[in-house]
Amino acid sequence: MSKKVLITDEIHPICTRLLKEAGYEPLIALKQTPDELKNVCAAADAWIIRSGTTITADLIAAAASLQVIGRAGVGVDNVDIKAATRAGILVLNAPAGNTISTAEHSMAMLLSLSRRVPGASASVRAGEWNRKEFTGIELYEKTLGIVGAGKIGREVAVRALAFGMNVIAVDPVMSAEVAADLGISLVPFEEVLTESDFISIHAPLNDATRDLFNADTLARCRQGVMIINCARGGIVNEVDLLEALKAGHVGGAALDVYSVEPPTEQLRELLVHPRVVATPHIAASTDEAQRKVALQVTEQVIHALRGESVSTAVNLSITPAPGMSEYEPYYRLATKLGVFSAQMLRGHAYRIKVGCRGEALRSHAPNLELAVLQGFLSTITSAPVNHVSAPYIARESGLQSGYETHEVTSAFSSQLDVSLETDSDRIEISGTVFGDGEELIVRINGYRLEVRPQGTILLYQNDDRPGMLASVGAILATADINIASLSLGRKNPGEVALTVISVDEPVGPDVLSALSEIPGVYAIRSIQL
Repeated sequence: MSKKVLITDEIHPICTRLLKEAGYEPLIALKQTPDELKNVCAAADAWIIRSGTTITADLIAAAASLQVIGRAGVGVDNVDIKAATRAGILVLNAPAGNTISTAEHSMAMLLSLSRRVPGASASVRAGEWNRKEFTGIELYEKTLGIVGAGKIGREVAVRALAFGMNVIAVDPVMSAEVAADLGISLVPFEEVLTESDFISIHAPLNDATRDLFNADTLARCRQGVMIINCARGGIVNEVDLLEALKAGHVGGAALDVYSVEPPTEQLRELLVHPRVVATPHIAASTDEAQRKVALQVTEQVIHALRGESVSTAVNLSITPAPGMSEYEPYYRLATKLGVFSAQMLRGHAYRIKVGCRGEALRSHAPNLELAVLQGFLSTITSAPVNHVSAPYIARESGLQSGYETHEVTSAFSSQLDVSLETDSDRIEISGTVFGDGEELIVRINGYRLEVRPQGTILLYQNDDRPGMLASVGAILATADINIASLSLGRKNPGEVALTVISVDEPVGPDVLSALSEIPGVYAIRSIQL
């Protein structure tokens, strides 16, 4: 019996053709409700989707035969990766196919804003002839600020430079040398806000970028700035954007993505604003891009079903060699230390170094470095990363990485150290694994602690004096956030201490803001593992 591949979104015909040629049976089931999907996915060995289908933990549980999920595109935020991984299901994507298409759409949006093309076209169609009303501005010698200089951001930069624009960018890993080769100036985020005439967003949506453009950051932008977002909905706070447009501080916005898709009636006022250009998430919707992503994801799904190697797995983690399963907790810990250090990052990282202490970890050092690098890059880049692609992405960005082995110099027989060097400071995190496989972070920036790397973690520095924890606890209690555990670290009495609190619920920006206003609390972070 041939294996069945479920397809629940419109996709280029090359997908079904390749599946049939490979001996697989395509099952086409479009526009299904969640309950209907539970029925149709039960027989599927593989499942190919675009952005229209959301694969939840419930659907994964219902898909008893499912081996692989293929996303025809880059983003996989519509797949429950953790549930798929727990079920042993491989999740693949097609990261390269829509780069040019999305970059070109971003430029089309930029030009539409600068020359007010949609409004002018609508005016002529209505029988009007208002040339003065639609006076535009040139791109030449204007400054474009790019937030996230990955593959798409770089392609946008190349095109903007061809228009004679000055291009500045903020990116957590791109080196100054790589930026200079592209003709880009790397600057802090604040400078992107204050110096840009146009800002184009090409960053992933995560805890660090959610509502990145809000009332505060928009107010710090240059008067008349124009915002383009073809990346992910949720990076721009749409309520705050509308207010900034009404006030005249933001001169225009071009949006292809939204916090809820399709947009709800609550966004109607924003979408019909005369200074807004809105498109229905079509940045990747060209014939060429759709064929490329369909071809790539289908080929990868076929390889996976045959048991062959794949190159675009999102949840493919590096593991120890067969017969060495006792080291798996160290590989998990290495990935988590990479994720943790990425969320502590403020500014630009240029070097990440992994130290392996103890004889037992010596032979694993190269692979543990890859695991740390995978965790770090997967947190701060828009394209999903695995251990195969991680070193290439690092080199492409100019991020240096390496590993060292050391004799044991601590109380633990084996220890992993991660050192992240940035343009402003150094982040150092160490962890170990106890005999029962329990992973533990034991040192952060020189402070000795004991922190389980899981769930939501609050981390902050504070004055070492009575009442500090009570003040923090009161705000968390008011927000109905329960403390699961805490660890306090200090170097000398009376000096600045480090507090790490594990909580049972995510900590929103309002709570973080309230905590940061407590006198004596500094550099607060919310870490999600």
